[in-house]
Amino acid sequence: MPPDLRDTILNSWRTSNRLTVFLVEHIPPGLWASAIPGAPRRTIRMMAGHVHNSRCRWVKTLGEELGVPVPRNVDRHRVARSALATALDRSSRGILHLLTLGCDRGGRIPPASTYTWRNLPLDVGHVLTYFVAHEAHHRGQIVLAARALGQRLPSEVTDGLWQWTRRAAEAGVNPR
Repeated sequence: MPPDLRDTILNSWRTSNRLTVFLVEHIPPGLWASAIPGAPRRTIRMMAGHVHNSRCRWVKTLGEELGVPVPRNVDRHRVARSALATALDRSSRGILHLLTLGCDRGGRIPPASTYTWRNLPLDVGHVLTYFVAHEAHHRGQIVLAARALGQRLPSEVTDGLWQWTRRAAEAGVNPR
């Protein structure tokens, strides 16, 4: 894979991770433990924790037997916002390892024996898009749940989710 596409793939993930961390950092403390309307056994905290734990499962499924370190899950019932932000950066490194592995292997992550679902093509474009879409879905759910709970997030936060250039710079990415 040409180096410029590798940089694009990896930096796109870094920016997407920063967007997720940005949202977690800006969820008001009173909203963090709130039950999600229509799903009273689930909280905002649990949904945010699911994002990290999902990354961990994918890293384990696709990368563990290829030598990619698997980050630890968080307790979705108890994790603090600051601890989750730190954990998200750890799991982001796992995703970066997967994407780098794919870039190093001609643009495809080799299929691991533990990957039995087989519903996700393992070229780096599809893998990146899947992970970004999954997290955008849950970021949107969190924003919508806050509104439904009458605790609309400040516009600096919701608008900040669309400030990809700013989030990229925060992630140490220099978009061209």
